[in-house]
Amino acid sequence: MLSVVIVAGLHADARRATVAQLLADVPDSVVLHHDLATAAAGTVVRTIRDATGLVSTGEAPLVNDCACCALREDLVPELLRIQEAGGTRMAVVELWDSVEPKAMAEVVTAGGLTLTGVITAVDPALVLPYLGNGDDLAERGLAAAATDQRTVADTFARQLEYAPVLAVTDSPEADDEDRELLAQLHPTARQVPVTSDDLTVPPPRNRPPSPLARAALSGFDVESADAAQHPACALLPAEADAHGVSTVVWHRRRPFHPERLYAALEDLTCAAARSRGRFWLADKPDVLLHWDAAGGALCVESAGPWLASLPDAAWDMVPPIRRAAAALDWHPEHGDCCQHLVFTSPALDRDGLERLLESCLLTDAEYAAGRDAWKQLPPAFDTLLEV
Repeated sequence: MLSVVIVAGLHADARRATVAQLLADVPDSVVLHHDLATAAAGTVVRTIRDATGLVSTGEAPLVNDCACCALREDLVPELLRIQEAGGTRMAVVELWDSVEPKAMAEVVTAGGLTLTGVITAVDPALVLPYLGNGDDLAERGLAAAATDQRTVADTFARQLEYAPVLAVTDSPEADDEDRELLAQLHPTARQVPVTSDDLTVPPPRNRPPSPLARAALSGFDVESADAAQHPACALLPAEADAHGVSTVVWHRRRPFHPERLYAALEDLTCAAARSRGRFWLADKPDVLLHWDAAGGALCVESAGPWLASLPDAAWDMVPPIRRAAAALDWHPEHGDCCQHLVFTSPALDRDGLERLLESCLLTDAEYAAGRDAWKQLPPAFDTLLEV
């Protein structure tokens, strides 16, 4: 059975080093790569390499002017062809710079293949510069489609936080603050070093697998990974403070006043290199809202209803992992409705951030007026939420 491993990351040099080490470490492995840089010419170029060099090349036509769509259409058939041909133990799917691993992991799994690992390659010296880069991907020549409106920062954040394994290069420019920022952004990730060994010398076949190879072949569950990113049950970082980097977890049981929160959005978004979580607006008390900020830009989306707003009969349709997460933090009056926001950054002004957040909550008098009165408050977020 062919093992498929996805290696992603905007840090191209780190990604290539990771792929090279996997090819050197795992005998009978190949790397499949789709170069989306040629999409403007109407095609996506596919290459397959092994440890000795290029094996084959091909082209996939664009689908609906979308390079990522062409990748999806071409990826599974190529992997199945490699599997049916036999003789290959592991296929490494090296994603192009801005392609996110979540979508490709779901494509590979839906295609009936065995996905054994998802890895994001990282240069720790570049974490803060990329996390703070609010440029559109299109401005950097990294857009995957004409309609791609993502930024460098939010794309990098999702690549980083989705993967359970981070392949970390030994960057001479990285310091303790860089490494601490990486650890606080994704504290549950398994960090595996990418060595600087001579990869042109194949290892002996009886050598134990390297840490990177073990991580690549350890197994991956798409449903668990998806749940870990859902705002209702995401595995958000905990409080931390080390090497000049802090993570603040802010949890409250009172809704935000929509106008006051909206007025504070710019300051809150710029307060930290990365912030995320779920929040509760007084004028939309039944809607769980997702907060996702990086690079000075904020994305706010509805993530459906709070469980507390659902009738009992609807609970059977809710995934067990979400029911369990809600039960762990259930309030006798408000159920799972809450503010749970996490801010991570070097030089974070904890006191100022918490004061600003507190000022956006309903006052005692507003809170006491009850839900019917809350719903009459000005709907400041309607345009942002496109409702």
